[in-house]
Amino acid sequence: MRCLLLWLFYYLSYVTRKWVYKTVGRIKCIISYDGTGFSGYQIQPNGRTVQEEIEKALTKVHKGDFVRVVASGRTDAGVHAKGQVIHFDSDIKMPEINWKKALNALLPDDVQVIKAAKVNDTFHSRYDVKEKEYRYFVLNAEDNDVFQRHFCWRKSGEIDIEAIQKACAMLEGRHDFSSFCSAKTDLQGDKIRSIYHASCHREGEMIVFSFKGSGFLYNMVRILVGTLLEIGKGKRTPASIPEIIAAEDRIAAGETAPPQGLFLWNVTYLETDKNPLQNNGS
Repeated sequence: MRCLLLWLFYYLSYVTRKWVYKTVGRIKCIISYDGTGFSGYQIQPNGRTVQEEIEKALTKVHKGDFVRVVASGRTDAGVHAKGQVIHFDSDIKMPEINWKKALNALLPDDVQVIKAAKVNDTFHSRYDVKEKEYRYFVLNAEDNDVFQRHFCWRKSGEIDIEAIQKACAMLEGRHDFSSFCSAKTDLQGDKIRSIYHASCHREGEMIVFSFKGSGFLYNMVRILVGTLLEIGKGKRTPASIPEIIAAEDRIAAGETAPPQGLFLWNVTYLETDKNPLQNNGS
């Protein structure tokens, strides 16, 4: 009995030391995904999600041990990402390039790791965000394009890009964007946000909207696009933007654009010198 207790003592001491001194590192990844087949980024009871697929892959890499992933933010069903950023903690010692290879070998075809690197343990993919960029694509054509239908919103007829550009300039700055927030939001608190840059330009039949800001409200970009297209169609004037903002009422703004044209394009972080893998190449 004494020998058994002694063995148990040494075994528990070994396990405890192994757990306490386990090396844990933080890994940052830039990922892209086609949101068409997902119910959104964040795990939910019903429906396939991006987070679930990534965590399933990481669990396999860690031989059954669950690994939680933290993202820069959520995306809704049907919304895509070119430069979503995630982080997770791991005790596996692996060259950075191998993280990308290992995860991509296990992920489905509609999710891919673009870059991976070890970062400072204090880095946080959500709380350290300095700026996010969303882009929205509108196909301005009479006929639908079956090969692009999951990645843009088709709008036929003439669209006045110059009028939209004037309206975009009025969106820039720090404002209460309540009028551009879905009534279904569960946000508690103010809806003041800063848009650093808003633009619209044409590339052939494709109209590209770009919005850069500190953060965005629920459905904010999609409501902005819906409203700006009403201006482009002559249903509103650029001068209506300040009035819509001042109303602080969702009813004052235009329709909500569908999700398939929206992309989380880029996420920029504070202290770039300490956080490699900036999406913009810095």
